[in-house]
Amino acid sequence: MRKLRIVTINIHKGFSWGNRRFILHRLREAIRSVDADIVFLQEVVGKNSTRAQEHPNWPAQAQHEFLADTVWKYSAYGKNAFYSDGHHGNAILSKFPILHSEQIDTSTNRFEQRGFLYCAVSIPGRAKPLHCLCIHLGLFATSRRKQLRMQADYINLCIPREGPIIMAGDFNDWRGRGIDDFAQLVGMKNSSIEVTGRLARTFPARIPVLPLDRIYLRGLTAKSSKTHNKGVWKKLSDHAALFVEGELPKESVLRQASPA
Repeated sequence: MRKLRIVTINIHKGFSWGNRRFILHRLREAIRSVDADIVFLQEVVGKNSTRAQEHPNWPAQAQHEFLADTVWKYSAYGKNAFYSDGHHGNAILSKFPILHSEQIDTSTNRFEQRGFLYCAVSIPGRAKPLHCLCIHLGLFATSRRKQLRMQADYINLCIPREGPIIMAGDFNDWRGRGIDDFAQLVGMKNSSIEVTGRLARTFPARIPVLPLDRIYLRGLTAKSSKTHNKGVWKKLSDHAALFVEGELPKESVLRQASPA
């Protein structure tokens, strides 16, 4: 059995609630403190020339590269939103090799640029890759339903039925309408519900009441789930971080359990 430590957080482009402070350096220390194997990030700035001029401590490299530093040797970034002075999107940091990555555009209207980042990750001692999807759904319910269908189509077409999956990110939905139905359709379980029996509340970070951020698993068993919004996490992003420890069974078990 192999245990994997997973964390997801919308980093709000490196700024605190209300864009009052640039907190990317503090955020890097907080993420390091949970010693995650795989990190799922949303609203990651790849480039912003205006912000870089405004803040002397703005890193020279893209935010995901700054956060990965020497702790996560492998990383991938997918651009979601483009503007005159830069772009931002999703990112995955991994302690294990990323074999392949691609950003899938799921924009459904002219007001929002959305997408999800896919990575195939090589886990030591395992012949088959772990499939990771970093999600950031739209603000409108109609858009989210369409985006979930796109994600289901991608999973069913591009990922083997026996392939283990981690799907994590900001789902922008506190009611869960259609999300859990979608997860069941592609064989995934909400890790927080599996462990605690309820959804993890992650927004707003100061007093989390809404379950916007989620981690779904397929082919892994959730062993623990925790929302991080205190201590080193306090006064960072507007979203709290969601941490889950999952366990991968032996590959032979997965093969025996897969459909014929």
